[in-house]
Amino acid sequence: MKRERNITAISRSAGACVTPVLACAFLLLAIPREAGSRTERVNLLPKLQAGQTFTYRLRYRWEKLIRTQSSVVSPQVPGAAQVDVQGILRMDVVEVRYAGEKAVIYARTRFEALNSEMAFKPPNLEAPAGDVQRTDPDGKLVEFMISPGGRVDDVKGLDKFSPEEQQAWGDWVSLFAMAEVFPERGVRRGEKWESDEPEKSPAPIARLMWSKRSSYVRDEPCRAAQLMIDGQASEASQPAETCAVILTTAALKQQSSKKDATPEDFKLHELQTMGTARGTNQVIAYISLKTGLVVRATEEASQSMDVVLAKKDGTNRVHYKVDAKSNSEVLLVADTHLIHH
Repeated sequence: MKRERNITAISRSAGACVTPVLACAFLLLAIPREAGSRTERVNLLPKLQAGQTFTYRLRYRWEKLIRTQSSVVSPQVPGAAQVDVQGILRMDVVEVRYAGEKAVIYARTRFEALNSEMAFKPPNLEAPAGDVQRTDPDGKLVEFMISPGGRVDDVKGLDKFSPEEQQAWGDWVSLFAMAEVFPERGVRRGEKWESDEPEKSPAPIARLMWSKRSSYVRDEPCRAAQLMIDGQASEASQPAETCAVILTTAALKQQSSKKDATPEDFKLHELQTMGTARGTNQVIAYISLKTGLVVRATEEASQSMDVVLAKKDGTNRVHYKVDAKSNSEVLLVADTHLIHH
């Protein structure tokens, strides 16, 4: 999805100057600086207003392998699982409250179509007769708030979806709000920064932390996606805009002892755990310099866990080994007519 040619940098013209120094300086002053230049910091936060609507195509693939050992019982755990969730998600901006450069965003989303296998129908567009489509007949809404710092709060309605669909939604919202954790002063092309973030998903290993490294790699032309009748996407015909290409890599670090890794909620149920967890994650995102919207992004993740779960007295021990891989993609969809291959 990221195969477009780079924009020619203004600095190349400067480097090619062979005229006298003062003449070169005059030429450089005459060339207007574009947003995202190496010397200019840009704010990549979404520029939103109440009443705006955005549509995204998302896809989430997930594979998990679980191996168990127990001398007491035979755990009823599936040995392997695969999931492929696809959907068209519409986001309505309900309210935006600004506090300086940061904003509290109140929004709601609806899956206009949601499917794990079949083709799906783009929002508000009629498919030709005979095409089999699967939409969201219940019209399930998810209401939520994005706070400064990228925290997602007051989520309502997400519990109506399957765990896999919840994960797909969670991946989308984390990518949509990713700029909330960028440096407050803004970022410039070529800059790198680091951050730490606790693992938010429930896990039998306590105190897991993601150590993230991000960089503003370059600027590239980008366009929203145009949907085909079968749900596949191609570039829209509208004029290209400029996107900041952001690369983020992360490593999952365990801050608890492998001999006593019990989370607090497990202790409340008289359980104890020991073991290790590790993981890696990579996100490549294209963020519009004009709107701050994520135009497209991909995420690749890999995690593994080797954990023993037992009662507090050491009985009923079960040994789990879990390996999981996932990849997800989100594409901003242009408000254009449906097209065929």
